[in-house]
Amino acid sequence: MAHTPRIPDSEFKQRWQTLQQKMDERDIDVVIAHGHEADPANVRYLSDYWPLFETGGVAIGREGDPILLIGPESLTFAQGRSRIPRIMQLLQYRESAEPDYPGMELATFSDVFDALGADVKRIGIAGMPILGVPLYEAIVDGAGEAEVVKADDLLTDMRMVKSENELACMREAFRISEIATEKVLNEMEAGMTEQQVVGIAQGAMYAEGAEYEGHPTYVLSGDASTHAIGRPSPKVLKAGEMIQLNVGALVAGYSSSVGRPVCIGSMPADMRELVEVGLEAHYKTMEFMQAGVPAAEVVVKFEQFLEEKGFAQYLLYGPCHSIGMMEVERPWMESSSTYDLLENMTYQVDTFLYKKGQFGLRWEDGVVVTCDGVEMLSDKFLEVIEL
Repeated sequence: MAHTPRIPDSEFKQRWQTLQQKMDERDIDVVIAHGHEADPANVRYLSDYWPLFETGGVAIGREGDPILLIGPESLTFAQGRSRIPRIMQLLQYRESAEPDYPGMELATFSDVFDALGADVKRIGIAGMPILGVPLYEAIVDGAGEAEVVKADDLLTDMRMVKSENELACMREAFRISEIATEKVLNEMEAGMTEQQVVGIAQGAMYAEGAEYEGHPTYVLSGDASTHAIGRPSPKVLKAGEMIQLNVGALVAGYSSSVGRPVCIGSMPADMRELVEVGLEAHYKTMEFMQAGVPAAEVVVKFEQFLEEKGFAQYLLYGPCHSIGMMEVERPWMESSSTYDLLENMTYQVDTFLYKKGQFGLRWEDGVVVTCDGVEMLSDKFLEVIEL
């Protein structure tokens, strides 16, 4: 097992300072970053804390250190994980069963704003798409006359371009994912269930040092291989059917994913054809990418390639989405995108094609954008896989 990288305290402090500079530019006095167990990215990016059962937040003013906001039950857990020394417990970050915690002294958002020492006129929320109504109402109530605005872009802009420490975490996550993929390919066989194969992948990831899965492991076979988003089931694997395999490890909060279409035994001719075209398109996407290229241009060229091949009708979306603290995060790469690629942006090249009611496939690999192309974070088993 290789040495596991992590983000140093100094980089967390730099993140706080950079965010405060952006707050000055936008005339925002306090930012509250929100996260929960399924999408902890903004909170973990600022604190390294990953909520469990409860939700979590980070409150930061234009000056001084931030405050980690947690629920009533997580204090000792948070103290052992947080890079932010000051922690406040609020009822609104409690778990969804909504216990009352009678007799426990808990803070309010008015207390949080007072603790920051801020003259609060504008409050920005980062994580608005996943913020619950009770929590939003508590922020508004504590804000008094202050304006509450959406501020997700402040952190999205910071998270888009990765530091060398972040890239080290991602490289390690992809290294583990490739090892787990290889173990699955060596041990998977007809007669196993999709869920049993997930167990093989999970065992390999944890044995190699992963802290968790970067996303639920995909072992989707037969008709289920057409699912763009899905979960493995007790279905038994059969020879001659498509298996959509996606394995991703999480390291120090950073995700990875390696996706391969697999068949036990020989692929039928039409299946092999779609797999081969998908792989060619997968490589084409990477050929189109480099720093300075408009994101929309990559998409248009990718779609034109599939159109020329006569396979555009099998496309649901594509060809890339960003990856970092979430396996799917902003910005997506779409024909409507209005930004240029930058050096050290990280993407999942995600080539998903499917024939409705028959089978689907996904080739998926991580890349880092460079000045003259991309660095592949995963490049093993890029071939027609017949076990």
